[in-house]
Amino acid sequence: MALNPFFLQGSVGEQNLMQELINEQLKIYGVEITYIPRKIVNRSTVFEELERSKFDDNFLLEAYVETFDGYGGQGDIMTKFGMTLKDELTVSISRERFEDFIAPFMEAMPDDEIIVDTRPREGDLVFFPLGNRLFEVKFVEHEDPFYQLGKNYVYKLQCELFEYEDDVIDTGIEEIDKKVEDLGHITDLPLVQSVSTATATAVIGTGGLQKIFLNNDGSGYTSPPTITISAPSSLPGSGTTATAVGVLTTRNQVTSLEYIYLTHAGVGYGNTVPIITISGGGGTGAAATCSLVPAGKKGLQSINITNHGVGYSTSPTVAVSLPSLSPANPASVHPIVGTASSNPITNLYILDAGAGFFSPPTITIGAGATVGVGTFWFNEEVIGQQSNVVGRVKNWDADTGILQVGIMTGTFYEGERLVGSKSGASYETSTTGAASTTADKYSQNDDIEFDADQIIDFSESNPFGTF
Repeated sequence: MALNPFFLQGSVGEQNLMQELINEQLKIYGVEITYIPRKIVNRSTVFEELERSKFDDNFLLEAYVETFDGYGGQGDIMTKFGMTLKDELTVSISRERFEDFIAPFMEAMPDDEIIVDTRPREGDLVFFPLGNRLFEVKFVEHEDPFYQLGKNYVYKLQCELFEYEDDVIDTGIEEIDKKVEDLGHITDLPLVQSVSTATATAVIGTGGLQKIFLNNDGSGYTSPPTITISAPSSLPGSGTTATAVGVLTTRNQVTSLEYIYLTHAGVGYGNTVPIITISGGGGTGAAATCSLVPAGKKGLQSINITNHGVGYSTSPTVAVSLPSLSPANPASVHPIVGTASSNPITNLYILDAGAGFFSPPTITIGAGATVGVGTFWFNEEVIGQQSNVVGRVKNWDADTGILQVGIMTGTFYEGERLVGSKSGASYETSTTGAASTTADKYSQNDDIEFDADQIIDFSESNPFGTF
């Protein structure tokens, strides 16, 4: 039999009344949750899967907790990976409230960031304040209750505890953003906070090498070759053989010698030019010759570093005072910056020993890097000024100079300057840092193992025998 035509089975007025009653009940008996829509950062071009997401918007919304007797799901369970929380939460929200107060903002977002902007979507987050936890929406039920008066009035969000996977969470609400402070892949970056200038003294003498000329840089080197200089022609025991090191460079995918530096100019060569032999390193073709300090004149023989300094992320200038004789034949020195966290000057090599010194010249080494300034803010972006790599601040320890960064787009260069996008803090890296993946806070393997060791003596070979 057909429905009675004198009853509307849900007029617009009745439907509006039902919606208003539901909204009122949610405001009276509900809790205030924070709805956080998922935005797409990048997507796999092959499988069209989301590779990275961000959560940087938030909307307050009243919701009724369906699982009123506690969290649903399997609860706290023991797995081979440790203790795991499988809590679930089901909440009901007003369809009208979502469509009127949240959907318009989502519709204004770029189309490549939001997949669905008219309703709650699986993958979005819900912050539940009573348990101080983040939940991920796994399913949205929009037909329960089923078409009362011909319309649906609520969305039921079935949620599971959120598992963090290096997503950007920057809602601006500290209580939420701090939830992932210690989670994800975190890199420790030592930064240069203070500097001290290196100092050195020179030793002069006669009969040494003045300069090495690289006549052929060779090719195919996989490691620096060995530089051998023939012994001086002076009487045995009265001379010192010069020593040198080679430095490689790569141009157009070909690795060759770039420089040969003197580490000691030698003593006793007189007017006999030594032979320079280049061997090893996996390459061929390199050849070099040298010149001698003019007879009767003194040039640099070696340099002693008296203070290695701190904070040399880039090579400083090194000045050598002029010789006493005129016309002057000045000397030049090249510094080598170490890779230790303090970035010291590890070596000073002789490029040109010079000639005409009556007394050891003064070695003046330039100052180190500019001291860093400012305080990095949690969750702000830091940008490498040379690499253009971007990361998010997890923690900044001003006492140790360690900056913990996550969600990096690449690897920062050693010695480059990092600048905070909001704080304006600026420091140079002393090294590229060591990656340290922080353990999931829900995993308690170490705690369980420690407690078990207090109960059972695992060093006992026969626990059931006589003590």
